[in-house]
Amino acid sequence: MSGFKAFVLKGNLVDLAVAVIIGTAFGAVVTKFTEWLTGLMPESASDFFSTAPQSFGAFLNASISFLILAAVVYFFVVKPYQAAKDRFFPDAPAEDPADIKLLAEIRDLLASQRR
Repeated sequence: MSGFKAFVLKGNLVDLAVAVIIGTAFGAVVTKFTEWLTGLMPESASDFFSTAPQSFGAFLNASISFLILAAVVYFFVVKPYQAAKDRFFPDAPAEDPADIKLLAEIRDLLASQRR
């Protein structure tokens, strides 16, 4: 069971799933925007006012749906995932790289020689 927990929490499985969900929802927004934009180019002058408002409403609906879906995914998937990841696999405290430590030692030695 611990291997599965490590697979789910350490891997990019959740990140990939969130990307697919958000990408699919955003694709719907782009599709509706394109339909609205092409609806603004009527074949005749009388078609202009009959198609554009309906297409804009569909685009607005897709945009609101995207925002709601993004909020749900963030609060019910991303936040709990980050909390579980931090709980089960805490980040190790960051240490300075070896070259930075060496430079700090050199700085300290030079400072002690000046005194």
